[in-house]
Amino acid sequence: MSESSAEAVADVVASAAVASAAGAAASWRRATGIAGAAIGVLAAGAAAGVAIERMTVGRGMRRKARLALDSAGPYGTLRGTPGKAYADDGTELYYEVDEAEPDPGPDVSPRRRRLFGRKAPAPVTVVFCHGYCLGQDSWHFQRAALRGVVRAVYWDQRSHGRSGRGVAQTRDRVPVSIDQLGRDLKAVLDAAAPEGPLVLVGHSMGGMTVMALAAQYPELIRDRVVATAFVGTSSGRLGEVNFGLPVAGVNAVRRILPGVLRALGQQAELVEKGRRATADLFAGIIKRYSFAGRDVDPAVERFAERMIESTPIDVVAEFYPAFTDHDKTGALVCFRDMPVLVLAGVQDLVTPSEHSEAIADLLPDAELVLVPDAGHLVMLERPEVVTDRLADLLTRAGAVPAGATVSGYGTTSSTSTAPGR
Repeated sequence: MSESSAEAVADVVASAAVASAAGAAASWRRATGIAGAAIGVLAAGAAAGVAIERMTVGRGMRRKARLALDSAGPYGTLRGTPGKAYADDGTELYYEVDEAEPDPGPDVSPRRRRLFGRKAPAPVTVVFCHGYCLGQDSWHFQRAALRGVVRAVYWDQRSHGRSGRGVAQTRDRVPVSIDQLGRDLKAVLDAAAPEGPLVLVGHSMGGMTVMALAAQYPELIRDRVVATAFVGTSSGRLGEVNFGLPVAGVNAVRRILPGVLRALGQQAELVEKGRRATADLFAGIIKRYSFAGRDVDPAVERFAERMIESTPIDVVAEFYPAFTDHDKTGALVCFRDMPVLVLAGVQDLVTPSEHSEAIADLLPDAELVLVPDAGHLVMLERPEVVTDRLADLLTRAGAVPAGATVSGYGTTSSTSTAPGR
């Protein structure tokens, strides 16, 4: 670890020491010490840049910049018709529906024509499933592109976004499982799209949710699903991911992180205060594990940061063990006889692109798209690529809508201009 990295990590440890001195419990002090070590390993790359920034930009200035980005960025502002579904344990699941609008006729823009042509849409519902520590708004760019063009459902996974905390977790202390998320998706489909053909789109944990749905309800996939997109996800072996760390570092993380998260989850209020106190360091970590390019709009980076920050630490702790247990390779056979898109950022450190290649190997007719210079949040970092490939997937599935445009939401580059419409 470089000297600047060490200084930044020391800042975290110092903040924890202040919290301890303020009267935190002995168990919290021990957990914080371990957490400092884990954060130090995970943050090694990101912390150096943060430490340099701290020497040149005052904390008050950074806070003002965050507020300015929050107020100026349009991301996450799109809303649809709200609805509620209820999981088998009673958890309230929030979703929104964007209905298709009437065909606009021959007056379509060149970009609309390039995406979809002029054909009328089939009665398909596209269902978007988001990833870990995110929410339905993570599909902002794709939602902007498809808004009014095809019927779409966006939902928040249990304990995320506007959905309720998992009842089984809070009441019965039942661990979260990917299978449970698959049943949650079934409940959302029953409420929001009980009839008609479906296109399922899942990012990261959302893709795992789609696989879990298939494992438990193969007949639903066979009878109703006409196309599927797996974005930056995995069918298993997540315990082998190294997060871009050297061997010694990743072994340390694997050894201590589950226990650290459990300890922190039990002291959620104190941890949330610590997260706020070390927001600058965590912003660097979030950027490192979300994006790969250097020209991402700072407002988009801040948008992703807000979504991840809004996920309570005890929810982070609840969900983490489920990924090690996740193995839905056998369920992929359910998607063999339909158009499938498998897409990932080449520099994804969370669910590496090799996992997408493994999915494509088992679905030989799938379209595999590996996006250069893109990280885990590829749908935010390279939205034009993801939108174009989703449009093509809908075309191949026969769900060809009349047209769509990403309008001003077509790029996240801080230097590029929006594509022609």
